[in-house]
Amino acid sequence: MGLLARHWSRIAITLVPLAFALMHAIGVLNIGVLQRLDDIIYDARLRATMPRTLDDRIVIVDIDEKSLAEIGRWPWGRNRLAEMVDELFDRQKIEILGFDVVFAEADESSGLKRLRQLAQGELKDQPGFAERIAQLQSSLDYDAAFAKALKDRPIVLGYYFTSDREGRTSGALPRPVMGQEAMHGRPIKFTSWNGFGSNIELLARAAPVAGFFNPMVDGDGVVRAVPLVAEHKGQYYESLALAMFRMLVGSPAVEPGFPTESYLPRHYQGLDHIRLKLGERSRAVPVAEGVITLVPFRGGGGPAASSYKYVSAADLIGKKLPAESLKGKIILVGTTAPGLQDLRVTPVGETYPGVETHANLISGLLDNKIPVKPDYALGYDLVILVLAGLLLAFALPLISATRAVLLSVLVGAAIFALNFYLYMAHMLALPMAAALAMVGTAFALNMSYGYFVESRSKRELANLFGTYVPPELVDEMVKDPDSYSMKATNKELTVMFCDMRGFTKMSERMEPTQLQELLNAVFSRLTDIIRANRGTIDKYMGDCVMAFWGAPVETPKHAELAVKAAIEMSLAVRQINAEHRAKEMLEIGVGVGLNTGTMCVGDMGSDIRRSYTVIGDAVNLGSRLEGLSKAYGVDIVVSESTRKLAPDFTWQELDRVRVKGKEQAVGIFYPVAVAGAVDKNVADELRIWGAFLKAYRTQDWDQCDLQMLNLQRLGAQKYLYELYSERVASMRLLPFDPSWDGATNFETK
Repeated sequence: MGLLARHWSRIAITLVPLAFALMHAIGVLNIGVLQRLDDIIYDARLRATMPRTLDDRIVIVDIDEKSLAEIGRWPWGRNRLAEMVDELFDRQKIEILGFDVVFAEADESSGLKRLRQLAQGELKDQPGFAERIAQLQSSLDYDAAFAKALKDRPIVLGYYFTSDREGRTSGALPRPVMGQEAMHGRPIKFTSWNGFGSNIELLARAAPVAGFFNPMVDGDGVVRAVPLVAEHKGQYYESLALAMFRMLVGSPAVEPGFPTESYLPRHYQGLDHIRLKLGERSRAVPVAEGVITLVPFRGGGGPAASSYKYVSAADLIGKKLPAESLKGKIILVGTTAPGLQDLRVTPVGETYPGVETHANLISGLLDNKIPVKPDYALGYDLVILVLAGLLLAFALPLISATRAVLLSVLVGAAIFALNFYLYMAHMLALPMAAALAMVGTAFALNMSYGYFVESRSKRELANLFGTYVPPELVDEMVKDPDSYSMKATNKELTVMFCDMRGFTKMSERMEPTQLQELLNAVFSRLTDIIRANRGTIDKYMGDCVMAFWGAPVETPKHAELAVKAAIEMSLAVRQINAEHRAKEMLEIGVGVGLNTGTMCVGDMGSDIRRSYTVIGDAVNLGSRLEGLSKAYGVDIVVSESTRKLAPDFTWQELDRVRVKGKEQAVGIFYPVAVAGAVDKNVADELRIWGAFLKAYRTQDWDQCDLQMLNLQRLGAQKYLYELYSERVASMRLLPFDPSWDGATNFETK
């Protein structure tokens, strides 16, 4: 006791990490690094214990790059999918089929809808036309053909849940597997959504069993688990994997498995397991908080990993597989094509096919090997923390440094060994990071007792902003660091969206490495131009780059600099195309949208990933304007607000438009050149064009024709003029409309 009294201060210091670890464990203090460390430990343990063997019971039909190249881009006509389903059941004799895709819209690719419209409209008096359409209906109704292929077969369709303010829904949900009455008044905490995107009614009736394929994405962006059952408006729906497993084992009823411990109160929100009951037989599937289950990954993802056999969808549709080569197999239809965006970050791979998560879960259900984080994980963590923490707190101050090292290593090794044993023997995924961190920190604090470690000074402003803004602007910022902050604020800025045209065609003809090299080269040139004009790169989105001017460094002429950058980018693309022509490569184009307005700018995002970005209606309008560039045959579209702030350019007005989501019409313009740099012919052309627009907006079609004739005499040939000529020809047929304001409405994004 005397020794303990003399070392009370060291004991107290050693207890500090125990106190923090306990507060983290019970949720009073969320220490993000410990959660991240737990995730890292779980991922490493999972990778170390994966069987890495082929499960030949499950086969994945892959909508891969080969299939897209041979059959065409997704979505395919459902007549082709009907052929694939028939091939799988009639010729290959499979056991069950599940779709990791959703058919949320009717298939109109056959043109049947348009033919019906013609039969009821323009060609209704054409002899025999309607009768011929009726004869062709069965062969052109692809949805009906697909529904026929689905009907009365062991097939599970996929769908997804969503959550947003409006709770949007589409398609038809399947029947729930449980109702609210199954909870017996217990407030069980399910994973819950308020919207969904499901299959069209025709297909849902043909294949009434469906499962949602939503994964659970952790805070670090990694998929480790999926909800087994989820709640929507008081009803409970099963996942794709559970729906397929239930169909395989005779469609047992789904019941909630409540904890049996008598000390747990009735209002306890946890669920111990999901019980599958068929007659006298039952099967318990363990679940964690939110009724989720950890995915028992077998190995790496994709065809090369050999966890599951992959078959190209093109080979199935082309009947290239020998008959009955898939007999008795469980089939999942999914995709590994990057363009279809179903690649996930998982503990075993950063580009893991989403369809394999469902395959892994089905495999685990079949083998009754599902890892779970039990509801008593908190209690286990608290017991380990208290025992290890008190042992170290009272022992470390009393022993030598060598023995302190040995004791700390032994305690840490014991925690690790027990955790690993429980996982291997009982599939229990229990927390360990807080205990290990507590052991290490307690040892370090105890050994460094007597020393006061000052906290590090705040990061330099350059380190803070260097991730988000051009380095050349950072040099200006560090001269007066107090003037800059990452806090969000509203400012008048100019935003740019630049989208590469022709990229899709290139991606179909070029190897991925060539495409990557081309994209990097083009973006490098465009980025250099943006930075040279004091712009801040916001983000790259596929073949699109987003930038803005005026923050974080105050830039009075942000609109002029943005317009100048856009013109220079257009010239750079022309130079790139000249180089492409010399090499007999495909040419590219760009569409640039610029808008100036009040935007919210600042450091935004999640605790895991943040970025210095802009949001707001003005940003959305800039994005819409970029999309209009193709419609008007120009590579740059600038809003009226930007034009007013950039008087040093000569402009050609394109139109007044109402974009999707906006009721107010805005003027859009094209920057012809720097003011004073246009010749007489261009000036005359712009003068005549201005007269044309004035006549157009007053519905003076004769004057419009006259001005268009004047443009032709000047030799001015632009897609813009052809577009308006067609508009005038169409509108001449309509009566005078005094309410028309001359604006064009665009309902698409």
